[in-house]
Amino acid sequence: MLELSGQHVTVAGLGRFGGQIAAARWLVRQGARVLVTDQAPPEKLADSVKQLKDLRIEFRLGEHRVEDFTRADLVVASPALPPHNPYLLAARAAGVPVTLEIRLFIERCPATIVGVTGSKGKSTASALLGQMLQTRFHTWVGGNIGRPLLNELEKIDKTHLVVLELSSFMLDRLADMEWSPHVSVITLIAPDHLDWHGSMQAYVDAKANIVRFQRPDDFAVINADDKLAVEISHRTAARVIHFSATSGRQFELVLPGRHNQANAQAAFAAAQLLGVDWESAQAAIRAFPGLPHRLQLVHEAAGVRYYDDSIATIPEAAVAALESFPPRRVLQIVGGKDKGLPLTAMCNALVERAKTALCIGATGPMIADRMTSSPHQGAAGAYQCGDLATAMRVARRIAVAGDVVLLSPGCASYDQFTNFEERGETFARLARGA
Repeated sequence: MLELSGQHVTVAGLGRFGGQIAAARWLVRQGARVLVTDQAPPEKLADSVKQLKDLRIEFRLGEHRVEDFTRADLVVASPALPPHNPYLLAARAAGVPVTLEIRLFIERCPATIVGVTGSKGKSTASALLGQMLQTRFHTWVGGNIGRPLLNELEKIDKTHLVVLELSSFMLDRLADMEWSPHVSVITLIAPDHLDWHGSMQAYVDAKANIVRFQRPDDFAVINADDKLAVEISHRTAARVIHFSATSGRQFELVLPGRHNQANAQAAFAAAQLLGVDWESAQAAIRAFPGLPHRLQLVHEAAGVRYYDDSIATIPEAAVAALESFPPRRVLQIVGGKDKGLPLTAMCNALVERAKTALCIGATGPMIADRMTSSPHQGAAGAYQCGDLATAMRVARRIAVAGDVVLLSPGCASYDQFTNFEERGETFARLARGA
């Protein structure tokens, strides 16, 4: 590992969600000379910069400069920066190593690591797994789930367990480490982030890195109902353990939906390998309320429940959310930025199962058109609402006791919101009448 004291390190992509902030703080503590660069203007990064104001860090905001990448000793890149980013390519061409915050952590972590990935379900499965493992071990949960663990390294020892949620972006960059966790979990694989990876095959290949470098004494926990996950399992030397929503004794959950039962079964399959029994696992997760923006109940009034599932940025996730509730009782808010993913299956599910669809964003007109032209008898209708505020006004007008107003858009948020978190927070605020 590179000795960091006195080294010039460029932290590329500051962002607003923790990982790069944690990396910058940790690097300063190691004695590195840190420059943080981001193309976003300073005013958009004010909160992040404020978190680093007490440290000796140079900032280059509103632009990147090639020399900050080619003259550094190390570049710590945001996972969101694609491999073909010209500044990262320039760094590599100059012989400058490029790494990630998560890699800095993995290289130095003394504890056994359990890794979780999937197109959807990985955050909830990671959180459930952490709850289960905590019944027997000092357990840390982090990675893509939103808690960088780099600054916790001094508190972690070899008797602990670490659960890392690993995104496709992270796994793509971890490949040249030739590392996979001792226990790997794959929840569900469906098309996503194809603009970043370039193709579905490249996306699947990135996900496969979670099992690719495992040894025969490792374990791969695989969704038996997901064809792509099963195909990935053929690439590992580890012992393969299958799970499904119905594969074991059913858990009592606050979380609605068959997919969340599958997430619990995935978590338990991994936890059981590490010595957790079913009764302990059930006790640990019985009251688990779920994570923000993942089928989160945010309001209830006059018998109508409002669920925020803004994390559902692919059609498969929106369908899973719809199927979590009784037929013809869901007023589902769908649409947003077009990610180039097929929407036909989602539209068909809405027609056949929803009470109505409230369509917003760039893809809203297309979704509404496909639904209203459906030949299905008694099919759910669609309202072309345009934006979320209008959709909520329509929902309040037509929802009755026993109905569910569900924000599960099946599309990205970037046409009208900064991210899915802002979209979910706006929905919750509107639901509460604020």
